[in-house]
Amino acid sequence: MIQSQELAEVVRMHRKAAKLSRAQLSEMAGVGKTVIYDIEKGKETVQLNTLRKILKVLNIKIVLTSPLMDNLQITGNEKG
Repeated sequence: MIQSQELAEVVRMHRKAAKLSRAQLSEMAGVGKTVIYDIEKGKETVQLNTLRKILKVLNIKIVLTSPLMDNLQITGNEKG
């Protein structure tokens, strides 16, 4: 599972690589400047919808995995 500090570093790294200020990113994502600051400082209570907007602007994707999903892929591949 991704830790809040790991997410903070990824968001900060992508924002800086895109040469965006926190204010610019917040405007592009349609969220408040404080939210960008909070995420980059590792705050753990950010709304999922808000986070998704920020990740979309930065072209960051989250991949969901689980043992159940892994089993379904193996079973599906064997049948194909």
